[in-house]
Amino acid sequence: MPTLKELSANRSFGGWHKQYEFHSQALNGKTRFAIFLPPEADAGKPVPVLYWLSGLTCTDENFMQKAGAHRIAAELGIAIVAPDTSPRGEQVANADQYDLGQGAGFYLDATEAPWAEHYRMETFVTEELISMVEAQFPVTDQRAIAGHSMGGHGALVLSLRHPGRYCSVSAFSPICNPAAAPWGIGAFTAYLGEDRSRWNPHDASELMKAATSDQYCPTLVSLGLSDAFLSEQLHPEKLAQAAEKSGYPLTLEQHPGYDHSYYFVATFIEQHLRFHGEMLNS
Repeated sequence: MPTLKELSANRSFGGWHKQYEFHSQALNGKTRFAIFLPPEADAGKPVPVLYWLSGLTCTDENFMQKAGAHRIAAELGIAIVAPDTSPRGEQVANADQYDLGQGAGFYLDATEAPWAEHYRMETFVTEELISMVEAQFPVTDQRAIAGHSMGGHGALVLSLRHPGRYCSVSAFSPICNPAAAPWGIGAFTAYLGEDRSRWNPHDASELMKAATSDQYCPTLVSLGLSDAFLSEQLHPEKLAQAAEKSGYPLTLEQHPGYDHSYYFVATFIEQHLRFHGEMLNS
């Protein structure tokens, strides 16, 4: 089990927001994550966990500082864990563009050089991070997963690829069909190679279209109709069509006037947390 180095600790709504660094075997280097522990956990009572995946250019800090999630998480007795969005460091491959490389891991395990040496975000999020959190903090094995934009893509895909690992999933403004979106095409080509048949297993719409009942996970997706990326990058209609075809338990909400920002996330985070709280505590 890795040794955690505490970077910061702040009281918040009767609980604690803490930030840690440790050496990740999956990422082959140091990484960072943030955790909010509600008052019950501070008192030693194990609580369920929501894993939050952030979007392009973000770190573990964006959600914890901007979403306003601590108050409701404290009320519901839910811990929140937010990893970084990619491996980082001088030895880690990078690109001269914001949507590839550091800050843009896309929550998959890369197979292509030079990315494969460090970019193993799927293994990190679904295996190493869970094992470490459940071993070192007062939490249960009841888990939910959520995210925003690239992180929304990650939450949807990881829940579909790992049935039974999470009891609920939600996403704000997710990249729903990355194999047909510029962000996804660029990342998949770099990380997985040019063979498009290798992309579909990391595309939420393709996975949901073929999902069987053993993969079903209650899913809430929220999008803003004034999102500048809606038509070119997000393609929520593809996700809706996929869910209709397979009978997947998807609730997709579209909100007039809202954009892609954390103002949107902060507005509807309480709804998402209560959705997860109902599943986690049932």
